[in-house]
Amino acid sequence: MRATRAAIAASVVYLGVGLAWAWSGAQPAPPVLVTGWLVLVAAAGAFIPGIANQVTLARAYLAAPALVYAMAPGGFGPLAVTVAVAGLTDLVDGTIARRTRAVSSFGGGLDPVVDGLFIGAMGLGLTAAGAIPLWLALVAVARYILPALGGAVLVLRRRRVDFRHTVTGQISTTLNLVLIGGVALLRGLNLDPRNLVLGAEIVIPIATMATFVHLAYALRQRAGTTGPA
Repeated sequence: MRATRAAIAASVVYLGVGLAWAWSGAQPAPPVLVTGWLVLVAAAGAFIPGIANQVTLARAYLAAPALVYAMAPGGFGPLAVTVAVAGLTDLVDGTIARRTRAVSSFGGGLDPVVDGLFIGAMGLGLTAAGAIPLWLALVAVARYILPALGGAVLVLRRRRVDFRHTVTGQISTTLNLVLIGGVALLRGLNLDPRNLVLGAEIVIPIATMATFVHLAYALRQRAGTTGPA
């Protein structure tokens, strides 16, 4: 995969906006650490083709403010804006891909990776703030990373992989955002989030397991349909 002018231009724009935020004094984290993440994502983004994929990649950049504001005691307002922007990119990227006829397996595989980065960053930030247990944040990350790793293994083995959203996967993502984001909301409003955390500890693992089972069933059904290679 080669770097393209459009991808490089998108990386430059993202990096410029990110650096302006990182060094503006508007965020409580060390600017050097945030800058390192932004530069890493921008470097990778220069090799990611397609407008839709660049919109998807925005959530990888937004993982930095999600982590920072989830950790900060007074970060609810900025975190809410960050989650809203991330949610908007999640709605828009698929529409752009379909309208530009740029739907691809690569884009389908990129989507859960950046979702995992974003939700994982927010979860780890809340863990550092003592709002949720570490294992819950790790389950939320595993929901996205494990299917992505499984898909990567199949691609490396030269298997044809059709990356698509499943109903259980979409429900799981919504629950992750609502429950983990809800904990951040209650924390930002100085309300007790323990009941919501308890609900998240029950619902998120169940939704994650349901997603894995559905994916396994879909892969098995596809293998039975296509037959031996």
